[in-house]
Amino acid sequence: MRVLVLYAHPVETSFGAALHQQVVASLQGAGHDVDDCDLYAEDFDPRLTREERVGYHDVDTNRQSVAGYVERLQRAEALVIVTPVWNFGHPAILKGFFDRVFLPGVSFKMKNGKVAPCLHNIRKLAVVTTYGGTRLRAFLVGDPPRKIATRVLRAVIKPAAPVGYHALYDMNRRTEEERILFLEKIRSAMGAF
Repeated sequence: MRVLVLYAHPVETSFGAALHQQVVASLQGAGHDVDDCDLYAEDFDPRLTREERVGYHDVDTNRQSVAGYVERLQRAEALVIVTPVWNFGHPAILKGFFDRVFLPGVSFKMKNGKVAPCLHNIRKLAVVTTYGGTRLRAFLVGDPPRKIATRVLRAVIKPAAPVGYHALYDMNRRTEEERILFLEKIRSAMGAF
């Protein structure tokens, strides 16, 4: 299976980097064809320009500035997102990827004034993430990153596609042993992806 891995963390020595490496190694070890998209290493510009916004609904031209990323997304059969949660949201670079690449004609089409999802090439989705706060804190604010995966992204990919959400909450107080156990959980989940 062709798997697009979207990775969003700027520090190469972070636990997020270790998770990213584990995800890629486990997917490759399971025989998947991995397109590893490290948004920071690729210097992805998350800013939606005025011109991009003005031309947002022009399906013939809206993808010109991000054509390579659109092609990678449309070639993928599965999507795995590896990212931290900061301030109960995704890093700006990942949010910008959604804004600039998940375009009309790419992730959805307008039919009779209604949105119709069209990323049906994505047959599986997984998110691997860490939160600085506890699961309770995330729950109390509605856990927006979890909802983006399990509701928003799920709505634009193939109907009934499986979605896995692998989160390590309370990262700031986790022991080395707990982090190793989470890495093992990710190794197993991605090995069976």
